[in-house]
Amino acid sequence: MQYADLSVVKHRLHLGAPLPFNVRNADKTLLLARGQQVDSAEHLASLLERGALVDLSELITPREEVLKARRDQLPKLWSGALTKLSAAMDTAPEPGFCDALVEAAVPVQALIERDPDLAIFQVVQQGAEANLSYGAQRATQTAITSMMVAQRMGWEPAQAELAFKVALTMNLSMLELQGVLAKQSQPPTPEQREAIRSHPERSAVMLEQAGVTNQAWIDAVRHHHEVEDGSGYPGGSRSTAELSSLVRRADVYTAKLSGRLARMPLSADQASRQMFMKDPGHAITAALVKEFGIYPPGCMVKLASGETAMVIQRGTTITAPIVACLTTPSGVPLSKPVRIDTGVRPNHVAGVVAPGTGPTPPALEKILQALAA
Repeated sequence: MQYADLSVVKHRLHLGAPLPFNVRNADKTLLLARGQQVDSAEHLASLLERGALVDLSELITPREEVLKARRDQLPKLWSGALTKLSAAMDTAPEPGFCDALVEAAVPVQALIERDPDLAIFQVVQQGAEANLSYGAQRATQTAITSMMVAQRMGWEPAQAELAFKVALTMNLSMLELQGVLAKQSQPPTPEQREAIRSHPERSAVMLEQAGVTNQAWIDAVRHHHEVEDGSGYPGGSRSTAELSSLVRRADVYTAKLSGRLARMPLSADQASRQMFMKDPGHAITAALVKEFGIYPPGCMVKLASGETAMVIQRGTTITAPIVACLTTPSGVPLSKPVRIDTGVRPNHVAGVVAPGTGPTPPALEKILQALAA
């Protein structure tokens, strides 16, 4: 085995976060196991002073870890990656925000690449098992959607990643307010309306203060609520760049999937139908609807044979997804999910189960483990 000083890779170590590798003493004996934490700067300094080592074979990058993982390991990686991304967002506009955001985005983007179906699952199930605030949840939903739609449209990788970052940061200045509004039964107050109207400009300023120099990023955040017909805000501009146009549509779509106290979430098929009916001729909307379809991973469906199931993978056509069957035709929960291809009759999908009305599914990790057994 070959070893390197911990000091060489200390940038991979985050205080209070699980270690991505084992830390060994100078004599190669184990000091801290992978998954344990370095809780303070003093703790880290003491490790460096004693010449702590790491095994070079363990130093795979976060992207490599994702791409090498089994499918049933991905839900846990999603949870950790989204939680870390949310923590990075909370640092804005402090120095180091940009670096923290870019670093935290890498594993999420790798997870999208590794399994797009499970990426859609995170959007439809709103972060699944990750511990996110409402504002962070909405930001990550929109960022994942934006990147996937950009890829569907054939954008260059750098542009698709930029769409991800724009969507993630366009509401930086009102993340807390989003959570308040989600729990509020009455209409926004005048003060809240003003905060909503001004948030594109305030978010753009926060990015500038944090050291973002990519003008396309800043401009897209500043104009992400402008609409081609001039009905948007804050300026009512009819001239909208494709980047801001894409993230706005992704935001509208994911908002339809997200419930509030005063508004029930729409099912995925309803959300897609509304998007298409409102904006039928736009290429971005068409790409979004095609990417997610009417039965995207994460939605609950009723089969023609009577069973209730959860979609876990898109199929060969938009009407024939792969599902994990959760109940018998009479509604009795199964002891173990069963994989079904709905493209084979009589297993076809009869309809979508409204959000919150179906059986409580097992954790995604458990479903994937059962289907892989």
